[in-house]
Amino acid sequence: MEFVRSIWDLLWVFFWAFAFVAYLVALFSIIGDIFRDQHLNGFLKAVWLLFLVFLPFLTALVYLIARGKGMAERSAERAHSSKAAADAYIREAAGKATPSDEIVTAKALLDSGAITQTEYETLKAKALARA
Repeated sequence: MEFVRSIWDLLWVFFWAFAFVAYLVALFSIIGDIFRDQHLNGFLKAVWLLFLVFLPFLTALVYLIARGKGMAERSAERAHSSKAAADAYIREAAGKATPSDEIVTAKALLDSGAITQTEYETLKAKALARA
């Protein structure tokens, strides 16, 4: 590697590569936040993007200082709504049955011989206890 003359040069390259990737992550986070913000009108979105294209580093700093708190709040709100949607899906997929459904299922298992009368009574008592 011709451009790397010593270990310090290699560390310097790694540092700048890390800084560049961190800058890109921040830039894409800002762009995503601009488009997701429903309180920002289209003109202001265009202005922010225009400044991000022509003065990217300065605009990113100004955006994080001026709108960083709102950016964090919107991110937390998105995370909360995503978790709530996932929890609702899990509850739906788990088939939160009513006690009567559980008793009917237990009775079908009893009739098919898969469970004994004692197990049926236990399942019935658990279903009724949840009601």
